[in-house]
Amino acid sequence: MLIYRGTPAQPLSPVALTIGNFDGVHIGHRAMLARLTQAARERGLSPCVMTFEPHPREFFTPEQAPARLSNLREKLELFERFGVERVFILRFNKRFAQVSAENFISRILCEGLQTRWVLVGDDFRFGAKRAGDFTMLQQAGKQYDFEVEAMDSVTVSGQRASSTVVREALANGDLALAERYLGRHYSISGKVVHGASLGRKIGFPTANIQMKHNKPPLAGIFAVEVHGIGDKPLQGAASLGVRPTIDDKGKATLEVFLFDFNGDLYNQHLHVEFLLKLRDEMKFPNLETLTAQIAADVENAKKFFINR
Repeated sequence: MLIYRGTPAQPLSPVALTIGNFDGVHIGHRAMLARLTQAARERGLSPCVMTFEPHPREFFTPEQAPARLSNLREKLELFERFGVERVFILRFNKRFAQVSAENFISRILCEGLQTRWVLVGDDFRFGAKRAGDFTMLQQAGKQYDFEVEAMDSVTVSGQRASSTVVREALANGDLALAERYLGRHYSISGKVVHGASLGRKIGFPTANIQMKHNKPPLAGIFAVEVHGIGDKPLQGAASLGVRPTIDDKGKATLEVFLFDFNGDLYNQHLHVEFLLKLRDEMKFPNLETLTAQIAADVENAKKFFINR
């Protein structure tokens, strides 16, 4: 899969394109990608995705922006898994936010990407002040000779699949419901970085996973499986939160204790799948009480895997 920051300097071969933020790449997004690859194959085009970095809401209202379900690397890995050949990452900044809907079509879609087929969601808006919509795209398609198709919503038990409902499920600790909307276990991936080594001192050495965004969509103590170490996933218990007993800085941290593992994981890139929430994060009166609770959490996580 080829990745472009912006549009290529020289137009490439004509493309079939879908456009969106694709946060979490849930089952609705996956349906779009399946339709994209099918249409591209039928027309002899390259299946491509246009996405934005940062998320537009992070640009306009950073304090009110929703928690991210996936970082950019995770999103790109999922695109490739579902058959996308090229990804165009457009930087969402003040200049881009001022591009008119008409110029977005003529300069970016047509001149920049040689778009011949476009798939968008049924609520898609684009251009400065969100002036563009599906009807405008259809009319432009007749002028510039490209096809336009809208993707109907994908529902689960009557509820539209969306990044918002996934965030709500995760915030409520309902990992099974989040899995239904995602089509997979919710996960976070990142590089193992050095921490304060407190876990090692109290008998529970952890891998500290670097997170790109300091506002995860869930928090608490979890039973997890970790991919990226050997051929099979390893089981463990993870803490995701601000560690109120240890630190008062309020920075979210993901720490994973792997059962029956000894080895150096620093700088490795791990993929952590969240299978069950064991409890909420708590502040304990002292380190001894915290250590006892960690031991109980580890036992509860092991019981989950035994009974799974």
